[in-house]
Amino acid sequence: MSAGGEHLKDEGTRRQVVLAGGIAGLISRFCVAPLDVVKIRLQLQIHSLSDPVSHHNVSGPVYKGTLSTMKAILRQEGITGLWKGNIPAELMYVCYGIIQFTAYRTTTQALSQLDPYRLPPSMESFVAGAAAGGLATASTYPLDLLRTRFAAQGTERIYTSLLSSVKDIARNEGPAGFFRGCTAAVGQIIPYMGLFFATYESLRPPLSQFQDLPFGSGDAAAGVISSVLAKTAMFPLDLIRKRLQVQGPTRQLYIHRNIPEYRGVFNTMGLIVRTQGVKGLYRGLTVSLFKAAPASAVTMWTYETTLRRLQDMEVAAS
Repeated sequence: MSAGGEHLKDEGTRRQVVLAGGIAGLISRFCVAPLDVVKIRLQLQIHSLSDPVSHHNVSGPVYKGTLSTMKAILRQEGITGLWKGNIPAELMYVCYGIIQFTAYRTTTQALSQLDPYRLPPSMESFVAGAAAGGLATASTYPLDLLRTRFAAQGTERIYTSLLSSVKDIARNEGPAGFFRGCTAAVGQIIPYMGLFFATYESLRPPLSQFQDLPFGSGDAAAGVISSVLAKTAMFPLDLIRKRLQVQGPTRQLYIHRNIPEYRGVFNTMGLIVRTQGVKGLYRGLTVSLFKAAPASAVTMWTYETTLRRLQDMEVAAS
């Protein structure tokens, strides 16, 4: 991206955007996979000493904090435990990155043709980001659900492989089983990505003029700040999505045995608030922000760098 404030719509061919988006998603996911597993374990944990036994005859919380959760997973499941669900997650991130950046580029190009009724730049970014996020989320949602279920498994495996998990869900839960919690996911991602891109496009031009930023570049710094703000605002829906994703016949077989039965977004939100208070909607927020910041920095830096390299290669070849 140029430092002059132009949008993604003006930069890169469709092929370049697809390649840059896919590479950005692939690299970003691998880097933050351990934090993602920790986040999912904490989001699924029910904090109440009166709850049924959760795991290994432990009543109440199994994990206490980000570092202790990571240490517990390493001790009980080995280092590979921190990358559980990485195959469906990598597939999801690559597909998501391709769809997201392509849709964002296409939407902003379409919005730029609305003269004399063109929206303000920040509103264009919000609309394009929301549309791109909603489309990418709905398209890749089954992979997101599989990622969550694999990450929720402890030492006792429910699914032995990606193929077996697909067959098992299709057989026991039907096609709808792959879309448990999809309403919460789309309801979260549309405002999340709208806020993210609107903030990112506003911050990137001024930040690009500063040297020696803590995250290495204006693109990365803008991505971190935008991600933290948007993630905090929309986190309750992300937690609800995770709780709904592990519903079904395998609900009581995961690392947390005491996950309640939830039905629908509002029912889930109401039940969590009644039993755990408002703070129950923010379980795992700290590690989520630890994950979101580097993930967004790596994603946006990789995307921008890859796109520039692809453009330079094309110019050199012509």
